[in-house]
Amino acid sequence: MASADAAAIAGGVPGTDLMEAAGRAVADAVLGRHRPRPVVVLCGPGNNGGDGFVAARHLQEAGWPVRVGLLGARSALKGDAAWAAQAWRGPVEALALVLLDGRPLVVDALFGAGLTRPIEGIAGETIDRINREALTVVAVDVPSGLHGDSGEVMGRAPFAERTVTFFRAKPGHYSLEGLRRCGVLKVADIGIPSVVLEKIAPRTWLNGTALWRHHLRRDGLADHKYARGHLTILGGATATGAARLAALAGRRAGAGLATIATPPSAMAIYQAGEPGNLVVACEDGGAFARLLEDERRNAVLIGPGAGVNERTRVSVLAALATQRAVVLDADAITTFAQTPASLFDAIKGPALLTPHEGEFRRLFPDLTKLPAKVERVRQAARLSGATVLLKGPDTVIAAPDGRAVINVHAPASLATAGSGDVLAGIGGALMAQGLAPLAAAAAAAWLHGESAFRFGRPGLIAEDLIDGLPDALQAVS
Repeated sequence: MASADAAAIAGGVPGTDLMEAAGRAVADAVLGRHRPRPVVVLCGPGNNGGDGFVAARHLQEAGWPVRVGLLGARSALKGDAAWAAQAWRGPVEALALVLLDGRPLVVDALFGAGLTRPIEGIAGETIDRINREALTVVAVDVPSGLHGDSGEVMGRAPFAERTVTFFRAKPGHYSLEGLRRCGVLKVADIGIPSVVLEKIAPRTWLNGTALWRHHLRRDGLADHKYARGHLTILGGATATGAARLAALAGRRAGAGLATIATPPSAMAIYQAGEPGNLVVACEDGGAFARLLEDERRNAVLIGPGAGVNERTRVSVLAALATQRAVVLDADAITTFAQTPASLFDAIKGPALLTPHEGEFRRLFPDLTKLPAKVERVRQAARLSGATVLLKGPDTVIAAPDGRAVINVHAPASLATAGSGDVLAGIGGALMAQGLAPLAAAAAAAWLHGESAFRFGRPGLIAEDLIDGLPDALQAVS
């Protein structure tokens, strides 16, 4: 964002124009949502505070009773922030808790997205009181204390009703803490030419259908089942529902066939399930390798219910040796917790890992200290050579080349048993149909969430996600 500001100014857009537009966008967000009431604008010592001064001026001109509290001395303001403070005609009070008396609406312009140190002192006490009393907050750029890149809370941050940011959203807005604290996010156009994106060349996208819909396979009159891909899933002996969910989701997501390779002891269980799922006996990893000699089995999913054992380990290595599309989830990841390098060394073809946080920590223990989820997943993808999808309300998907996608198209109702098995099945089916791992993962995450949204009522279970996939796919066809 600093580069975008600098490029716009270098291209002839005055910095004061950018600040005026930003402050006006904040004021408009308040005016469009609330009736006139007492408002306090909390301004910090930098440009975020300058935006606050502009917002205060516009609110005052609209007839609102406005107080401004400043962290630091007015004489210490510099550049555009000093200009904005000079244009404000009302009094400027020192930041103090008394400003919050009477429960005013709060415009939080203390700190922006680039804050690098924990908030302490009177600023911290002010934020603590805002949260304790649940005051209504409109945040400028980010709720103060939320890091724009990592989404980490730097000590504390308020819970905003609405956040107004500028030009483009920041990764931190879509982090778990960002989703909790930003409220409704509005991205305002403040006059930065979109051409500056070409120079900045961002490598992170918010997931949406425009990223991958043109990659989805379209049905053709000459299609047959193998033309739509054959997804082969390693089933386990006990948690048999997981592979069944994945297979059914894979078929709903467009795979022409789905085969479950099961230990002979569990064969009857799988055969008694969905009649469209093919079932074959597969005693061990060697048998699974022989199964994959059929090149029509162009995509493999291992993990859901497979078990943490030697059979799973050998089967994973056999699948990766084919250099066909492979999705590794759950047990397939945990199986390599003690020997992750042996897994990474085997990845030579298109591969997708779909861990949750616990599985991620087992496979990438050295990366867990990084505060930014996007950076953790990027480094994991680079280290492993696979595309990595780290699940959560702020799912992050990254390819080994550094491209990353953040998916927040996901309701809380997805926290139900079997949901991850369905996601893995969708991803495997899309890779079976020819999608590259990053596109398949992004599409699978979005379709997974869309199916949950379309269910639209309490009581969602994993089977409902599968039933909703045709409508979700229809929405992007």
